[in-house]
Amino acid sequence: MGVGPAVHAQEPLYVKNLSPVAGLLGLPSQRDAGIGPVGRVSVAAHTSIASHYISERSGDESLAFDGETLRVALELRYALATDWDLQLELPWLDHSGGSLDSLIDNWHELWGMSDGGRSDVPRDALDYSYQGADSFALRDDSSGLGDATLALSYRFYQQEATSVALALGYKFATGDEQDFTGSGGADAFLTLRFSGDHLADLPLRWHGQLGYLRAGRSDLVSEVQQRDIWYAGLSLDWQLGSAWSLIGQVDAHAAPADSAITALGDEAIMLTVGGRWQITPRWSMELSVIEDVQVETAPDVTFQASVRYRP
Repeated sequence: MGVGPAVHAQEPLYVKNLSPVAGLLGLPSQRDAGIGPVGRVSVAAHTSIASHYISERSGDESLAFDGETLRVALELRYALATDWDLQLELPWLDHSGGSLDSLIDNWHELWGMSDGGRSDVPRDALDYSYQGADSFALRDDSSGLGDATLALSYRFYQQEATSVALALGYKFATGDEQDFTGSGGADAFLTLRFSGDHLADLPLRWHGQLGYLRAGRSDLVSEVQQRDIWYAGLSLDWQLGSAWSLIGQVDAHAAPADSAITALGDEAIMLTVGGRWQITPRWSMELSVIEDVQVETAPDVTFQASVRYRP
């Protein structure tokens, strides 16, 4: 006889800004501030598909982001000691013309929504290009290993269901900046995280993070690059039953460049809505959709799926 799930995974949704330039930063996704039992190894696989369309000119600058990004990441966590864990993330990226343009065009047409000029250009084409103080162009499909990240977390406060942790991380320059699979520079970041149950008698759990990232120099935007980046996030997990959660989440970060172009020079704000199915006490699955609340600072839409294993 099968055994039903006892508790939820109680993790925020995995969210990355996959905009071609901002996506190369080593900004960490939100995660639970708690630490597992000593010696436990947890594994997660994340798949994201993002559709881009931006065409903007401002002064001497012009930018086009038209294409699709597929990102697959393997995440490993190891509980080193009481209150300490180590997390490794290994991503793989693919940039192409994709296949979502017709679906998104039809969605806009169905609801009478503006498509920002998306329907005026060839469907399923790839064009990441910028002209200004810097210049870059990617028009041929590319794929490869992205920038790996290693982070050490320390939970310095725990009281009943509340945890607060500090994480120190480093993003290695293992990707290729010419293929937009890496920034070409190593990043370092410091993150403060908290997780806790709602104060009222409701099946709600909060997660949040606030952090600072020092970005390594990238030749793609070397003249306009902003290297001091803040980031923040807040997530609410509403447990609907013994096996289901509905999750709403906001993530934001500073602009990656000093530019009049929105996609490079404005702070990004993303809203994510998703659900979690706790399949067994060890296995869970998440599905979510990410939208750019601050328009053009993130992909038009990102579809996200995660599978987690927690022994």
